Amino acid sequence: MAGERSDEIVVVGGGVVGLTTAVVLAERGRRVRVWTRDAVEATTSAVAGALWWPYRIEPVALAREWALRSLETYEELAARPEPAGVRMVEGVLGETRLDEVDGWLAGRVPELRAATTGEYAGTGVHARLPLIDMPAHLPWLRQRFVAAGGVVEARTVSSFAEAEAPVVVNCTGLAARQLVPDPSVRPVRGQLVVVENPGVDTWLVTTDAAGEYAYLFPQPGGLVLGGTAEEDAWSPEPDPATAEAIVRRCAALRPEITGARVLEHRVGLRPTRPAVRLDREALPDGRLLVHNYGHGGAGVTVAWGCAEEAARLVGG
Repeated sequence: MAGERSDEIVVVGGGVVGLTTAVVLAERGRRVRVWTRDAVEATTSAVAGALWWPYRIEPVALAREWALRSLETYEELAARPEPAGVRMVEGVLGETRLDEVDGWLAGRVPELRAATTGEYAGTGVHARLPLIDMPAHLPWLRQRFVAAGGVVEARTVSSFAEAEAPVVVNCTGLAARQLVPDPSVRPVRGQLVVVENPGVDTWLVTTDAAGEYAYLFPQPGGLVLGGTAEEDAWSPEPDPATAEAIVRRCAALRPEITGARVLEHRVGLRPTRPAVRLDREALPDGRLLVHNYGHGGAGVTVAWGCAEEAARLVGG
């Protein structure tokens, strides 16, 4: 590439993991371009709920380290006046005992305690956690990246060889299945319903005896209701029957939701893998390829911790 510099990096993927990784690299003085197939507002990340919690992600020990590092950043962002889309919000993790989470979160998460019967009818844990409004957070990340000298380019990639930079960072999520190729990357389909908020100001995540889970996340644009976790389901179209079931489960938990006007239906395909891939390898021509994908439904939760590890792997 004409004028190529030894510190140039191409990050492939414009979701929350790709953008966060690009921000960390650019703010360390590297020249970075993000190649994204979709506008950041149209990525899978844009559909996320998005509560900070290590959901369906392996390896557990590393995921918790990445999550705690990310928690620090989200707490800082929530305290700033700038519109990063991050708030600290109280809520309850249902079907969870305090001793299941206290070991690794002890002294780290505000207001971590057993939920009272008034807060939740079953066994639950009350906590104050970051709740991220993705329609606001993703554009904010892009703006922060550009302010650090980064460039975002609309580009569909069929091979990492197309990125002629000395360093390529693979944050392609589900697309890594074909690009790497890595057949262990599989979609876990999540469907959400956004309704007018009747006054709910706390979040709730629950699982019933049949394994169906429900959650409620109060966001500025409405109350986000979920959800589903359909493995190997590829359809991006909302299913009306599924949407009705989601609203019904959530209304059983908070009756005031009944009859709330539906504002939006969302579907996202979580890029799940047996474990996150965060490592480095040499491309056939000797250039460096760093992988950072396979975060499942926890990309937001671990984004900053993984970004810093990816930057370490990039080196320089």
